[in-house]
Amino acid sequence: MEKYKIGLALCGSYCTYEKVFEALPALAEKYEIIPIMREPASRTDSRFGEAREFAARLEAMTGKKPVMSIKEAEPLGPANPMDALIIAPCTGNTMAKLAAGITDSAVTMAAKAHLRNGKPVVIAFSTNDGLSGSAPNIAALL
Repeated sequence: MEKYKIGLALCGSYCTYEKVFEALPALAEKYEIIPIMREPASRTDSRFGEAREFAARLEAMTGKKPVMSIKEAEPLGPANPMDALIIAPCTGNTMAKLAAGITDSAVTMAAKAHLRNGKPVVIAFSTNDGLSGSAPNIAALL
């Protein structure tokens, strides 16, 4: 039986990456995972780790090189569709761009391309503004 294809998109909330990596083995066992990283997340080191190590872990755990550009993400809609897309973590910045229909990264392009197919997007919000600044964008996405 063919596995469902699930996109897993990471934005820049680096402090939450360990939770994503903890959940990934169980997901990868059941689904084909397409890793996606927002460009700054793919090249920005933080106190939580080095970007190249995060990308390498994603590749090792999924068997696929992470999608890291708008050009690489565009085919995830029409040419290489996914069954679902999980954006975890989804920062307030990316959330605002999704709500406004702005495509400026691999993650926002993957979401736009994916939504064209009418498939589900699961968004795990991660914002340090106590959600007050992000509430209008969350409402716009509902």
